[in-house]
Amino acid sequence: MSTPLISADNTWALMAITCGWAAFSIYAEQTWKWASKVSGAIVALIGALVLTNLGIIPTNCVWFDDIVWGYVVPMAIPMLLLSCDIRKIGREAGKILIIFMIGAIGTSVGAILGFKVLGSHVKDLAGVAAMMTGSYIGGTVNFAAMASAFQVPGDTTSAAVVADNLLMTLYFFVLIMIPTLKFFKTKFTHPHIDEINARGVDEAAKTQAAAFWAKKPISLCDIAINFAISVIVVWVSTEIAGFISAAFPSGNGIITDLIGGLFGNKYLILTTITMIIATIFSKPLEGLSGSQELGTYLIYLFFFAIGAPASIKAIFLNAPLLLVFCAIMVIVNMLFCFVFGKLLKFDLEDCILASNACIGGPTTAAAMAISQGWIKLVGPIMLVGTLGYVVGTYFGTIVGNFLGA
Repeated sequence: MSTPLISADNTWALMAITCGWAAFSIYAEQTWKWASKVSGAIVALIGALVLTNLGIIPTNCVWFDDIVWGYVVPMAIPMLLLSCDIRKIGREAGKILIIFMIGAIGTSVGAILGFKVLGSHVKDLAGVAAMMTGSYIGGTVNFAAMASAFQVPGDTTSAAVVADNLLMTLYFFVLIMIPTLKFFKTKFTHPHIDEINARGVDEAAKTQAAAFWAKKPISLCDIAINFAISVIVVWVSTEIAGFISAAFPSGNGIITDLIGGLFGNKYLILTTITMIIATIFSKPLEGLSGSQELGTYLIYLFFFAIGAPASIKAIFLNAPLLLVFCAIMVIVNMLFCFVFGKLLKFDLEDCILASNACIGGPTTAAAMAISQGWIKLVGPIMLVGTLGYVVGTYFGTIVGNFLGA
């Protein structure tokens, strides 16, 4: 169908479909095992993908291009970063923090290596490298920030998400298998595994998503404060980034380009300001509820929006090579985590969870710790994984600019 059933100027209808499918995606992830395995984000993306390719919704419109990308995504980021007290992360995380940062460097090296191998075969790969670096150090919030900052086309973004999630299934399977392999058990110390073998493993009663997003109290004041902080941070960041970009325009030398590209990026400014707020005002923010829930909901709208411009044909043409690219990044990350973990004499559990926190994020890392019975590591890995949301945008921006995105 050349003309979609719902026209591009029917914003209310497109909002209704987006919000409705986002709600279904979240419900599905927390209710059904199949949806929990593929993730609610992919359910959201596939919904838009199907509706677009059936000719029901348009590939481009004001709602997707201007509102979701221009307002929803920037507002989501501060909400998701309000728990990032850097002092607390450094104080409580210990050895896992060191391995995590080594893994973050490995992720960046993997992105550059993958670009050198496949850069001439995949369009917009420099932008994808920035997106996946941010995502594989932080999470979807950094993925969204980098996709917007480097203006990666929607079809390429969707293909990258599909390739990433295909790879994640294999990656998590490998991580779960590692503690059972004799090679790793003989090369690393594993006190938590030994403790479990002595007392047995606790089995989680809920799916990862349902357990993580359990109901909690939230007040009208919480909602008001969350939105106020988010909007103010975005406004200030946009003004600062605009000033720096104007002061250091591109094309005037390497130093000017670097300063303008890095510090003229509103997402980098936004991340920095939010991190400062989260650290200075950590005590009052501890009593603020709903930040993660509201921010994550807005990110689900983003996932639907990036599925809309996607062509099935483009995904089949691009995803195979993007899958190889993502695999290179993940393999290099694991090599850095396990090789340096061995050299520094860290525990096997630390290396596994640090890699998981990088690639999968704090939620999947905590879920793995819980499922394996490594209860003492749940708190630290959540803190370290949260740090990834802060530094992911920095690493992604540096890689993107270095590769000329």
